[in-house]
This record gives sequence, structure tokens and C-alpha cells, in this order.
Amino acid sequence: MSNAMWDALAATPLAEVRRRAAIMDELAEVEPVTVPGAHRLAWNDGGGQSAVWYFAEDGRVLLLTFDHESALNLYAEGDFALQESFYEGVPEPLVTLVRDRPENYESLNLTDSGTGRTIHYAGGVFWYDGTRWHVADGLTEYCRRQQMDLFGESGFDYCLDAYRFGQDFTPQTVVAARDEDGWYGDEKEKEADLSSIREIFTRHS
Repeated sequence: MSNAMWDALAATPLAEVRRRAAIMDELAEVEPVTVPGAHRLAWNDGGGQSAVWYFAEDGRVLLLTFDHESALNLYAEGDFALQESFYEGVPEPLVTLVRDRPENYESLNLTDSGTGRTIHYAGGVFWYDGTRWHVADGLTEYCRRQQMDLFGESGFDYCLDAYRFGQDFTPQTVVAARDEDGWYGDEKEKEADLSSIREIFTRHS
């Protein structure tokens, strides 16, 4: 399984992954949340795409990505069973973090009509065992059967792009990316934003 973003994430020490997740959470103005057994950090682009990280107390991590325009968006269909199957192979303590939990902006719930149980929707389900990263077996198998581009359709490539794994990640690179996207009306706005972003990086140094 070859993917540049995946390889870059795999090569990044967990402490640096968590630092970047915390910075991106604050840049996206998402409130960090402590759930039983884990700390939740997230990013969204305000348009339906998101990355959600659960850093568990035991050193494991659950990462969910979502692209609302992809073929792996099951929310509109309401297919609870298929969504739940995407989590197959993930240790149950990690799945528990998103099962029967209140929904939030990044992760709405799909509900089993028979039992009333819920699970957070996600196009991509990935997890870290304390040593290395894995793609959930159920997601891998579904994409294999459907001949889908797992990393593209799951939103993994798009949603992790701003974290710049394998690349420099500085206030300057964040501002440069925003500048390319037309965030600033003039240099004064750009400099003011750079100053604010430097403060965020300092808090998570």
C-alpha cells in the first residue's frame, strides 16, 4: 500500500503528530474535548470535510477522516451496518470512543434502526497501535471489493494536507497556504494573522 501522505504520517513521531493536531485544532477554532479514555482534537474546512483524532490514554490513536463529496460518504444513505463495518479490525476500546456518543460538527451519528445504537460516520478509519499506523480492515476490504481509491475517497489525502506531514510546519507555511487561498486583503492583514499564528505555535511548542 503506497501513498505519500500515509508514508509521511507513519514516519512522524507520535508527539509531533499530536502537536500538529493540537495546532490545527486551534487554527480551525475547534474546541478540544476530553472523552472517557481519550483526548479529541479535530480540524474541519467549514465545507463538510474533517479530520478527527482521538489520542487514547494508553498511547493508541483513532483517526477519522471524511469528505462529504466522496463515494465513502454513507451519511446520506443512513447505512449503519456498512458504516460499522468500516471499523472492523480496530480494537474495541478505540471504537468505543465513537459508539453511542453524542454527535458533533465533525462527526454526526448513524443509527441502527433495530437497536437504536449509534456510531460516528467516517469515510476513513485509521488507527495507531502504539508503534505503527493501520488502515481499518473493514475499510480496506470494502475499498478492495468496490475498486475504490481508499486514500482519495476516504478524504485522507485532502484532510491531512494542511498538517504537512513530511514537510516543514511553521507559522510561515500556514500563512503561505492561506495567502494562496486568498485569505488576505493586504499585507497588513497577512502580518496580523502571522502574529496570531505564531502565538498558537508557541503555545504548542
